[in-house]
Formats: sequence, C-alpha cells, structure tokens
Amino acid sequence: MGLTVSDLRRFAVARSLFPPTTLQRALAILGFVQADPIRAPARAQDLTLRHRVRGYRAGDLERRYAALAIEEDVFVNYGFLTHAVHRLTLPRAGAPAWSVISQRKRVAAVLAFVRSRGTVHPREVDRQFAAGTVTNYWRSASNVTTQMLALMHYRGLLRVVRRDAGVRVYGVQDWVPPPPDKAERARRIDALVDVAVRKYAPLPGPSLSNLVARLRYAVPQWQGDLREALTRATLRLSHARVDGVEWYWPAGETIRPDAPPDAVRLLAPFDPVVWDRRRFELLWGWAYRFEAYTPASKRTRGYYALPLLWRDRVIGWGNISAIDGVLHADLGYCAGRPPSDRRFRQALDIELENVRAFLRLSSRSADARA
Repeated sequence: MGLTVSDLRRFAVARSLFPPTTLQRALAILGFVQADPIRAPARAQDLTLRHRVRGYRAGDLERRYAALAIEEDVFVNYGFLTHAVHRLTLPRAGAPAWSVISQRKRVAAVLAFVRSRGTVHPREVDRQFAAGTVTNYWRSASNVTTQMLALMHYRGLLRVVRRDAGVRVYGVQDWVPPPPDKAERARRIDALVDVAVRKYAPLPGPSLSNLVARLRYAVPQWQGDLREALTRATLRLSHARVDGVEWYWPAGETIRPDAPPDAVRLLAPFDPVVWDRRRFELLWGWAYRFEAYTPASKRTRGYYALPLLWRDRVIGWGNISAIDGVLHADLGYCAGRPPSDRRFRQALDIELENVRAFLRLSSRSADARA
C-alpha cells in the first residue's frame, strides 16, 4: 500500500518529538534550535527544548550555554548550533565585506581590543570606539560599534561567549578552518542540507527547495553552490509522491504507521513540528500564522499563539501567561470546541502542569479557558 498524508503526519510528529533526553544529547539530535527574543511565556528556544529534554526549565539553555558544545549563530535562522554543525559553515570569507579602508582598520582595532580583554560587552567597545548611531534592521537606532560587533560575529571573527541580561558578550573566534577545496565544499554543504532535512522532515518538494536556499544565511560564501546541492539532495534522500506532492526525508529512515500517544503538546511557533507553514497546511488542513508582529486589531489567534497538538493532530492553539504565580491558558480550537474525549482533558491537564513546572510557578493551579 502507498503512503498517506496520515502516515506522513504521524511520521513528522514521532520523529521530531523523540523521547526526552539530556540537553546536550537533544541539541546533538536537532543540530540547530531557532531562537527568538519574545518571552510569552518563555522564549521559543526554551519552548522547543522543554518537550525534548528531561526536567527542562525556562532559561536552562542560556544558563548552561558556556558549558555546552554549542554556538549562537546563523543557520537557516538565527539560533544555537552544535559545534559540529557550526564548523561546517566556516570560514565565511564571502560574507558582507568591509567597504572602505577606514572600516577595515576599525575592525582590526576592535578585534585586537577584544583579544586583549578576553571577553567584552558592547558597552565597553562603544566607550573605546564611539562612532555614533545608525538605523538597524528594526528601524530603530543602535550604536555603530554594536552593529560592527554583530557583523564581525557573522563573519566568524567573534563568537558569543554568553549573554548578560540578554545582551551578547563577545570573545575572539580562534577556531577558523582554512578555505576548503571544491570537493570538501560540496561535502560540507551536503552535510548542512542533511542537518536541516533531519530536523524538519518529511518535507514537500517546494519546502525542501526553500530550506536549502535558506542555507545562504549560514554559508553566504557558498550561495552559488546551493542549487547543485539541492539536485544532489533530491537524488540522495528518500522520497515518495503522496496526493500529488513529492515528499522527502532522510535516506534510510522508514515511515511506520505507529499510533501516536495520548498526549497534548503546546508547541513553540518555531518548533520543528510546525515550523514550515506549507507543510503545516498539507498535514493539518488549516493555516497557522505567527501574529506577534501583526497589529492587535488584525490578529485572529493571539499575540503568541502556541499550536496545540493532540496525538498527531494540531487541533487548535493556546495563548499562555503567568500572573501572580498562576498559569493562565486561553485556548482556541479549529472545530470551535475541544474534543469530547475524556482522555484529551486528562492529557491537557498534564500538559498545563508540565508548563507550570517548566516556568517554575509556585502555584499548582491553572486557569484554562476554551
């Protein structure tokens, strides 16, 4: 018998929501965790890891960052990469260049300053090399030195050693490999493609193309090689045509029609299960949109609506908050009401208790509204 969308849906959920393990092991399996600064009720990276790490609590990744074999940097989005994945992206010799000699001199001076200090906060660099302000990506003013540090980080000259109150603290990136030859470059790009596919599979063909194209953020120096990498990937990966759509997943993985557990999960907007919006609509039959940057009057599901997964179906969403130590959950359902199955109510109560523990709330009570 051929594969069905139901098979793909179960496969997508089961392979991504693997049994909880250690933080380092979970990061190794994922390869990359997307980051987001919004905390509602916790940052996206924490909301993603809580399902995959035993006893995970909000903020654990930032608290343990220095002891983990990871780097804060760019992959298909900004986030946290394992050392093994990060090293595949360097050196970024083709990243945005310094346009004038004065900039190159300033970069050299900043690099020497960071090296002499060991680690630096952007305030220290600005005091030493005050250069005014500039309009940043978010159309607000930021220090020129802050943007220079970010670009030096992106080019692989600096690394984030930790964060202080959410602000990046930098050190020199001492491990930079020599530029690879053509064969090694192809091997690295293929390895990066495989990391991305392992995280987000199964993927419909157009999503695979988009995912490979997004690797231009990780390896801008090899952007011209990505089209050939996509061709190699379509030949290398397992694939099947389901309801007129070609789907791809890692070679050697078998799609099994195992029944999903009776579990409810409130997922981060960028969780691997729901990250690709095209795949989301194909698997669950409705459109999920992240509305944090949508004007309040135009939102349909809420500022930071978390997709609500029941068994292998995303049946709604939840807006979660903590007020005076009490967890509040405002839930919505595609069908207009929650499932009548008693097991759903029990599983939802367990999930809300898991969220309460994750947020370290002292009260055991929770207010859930449908």
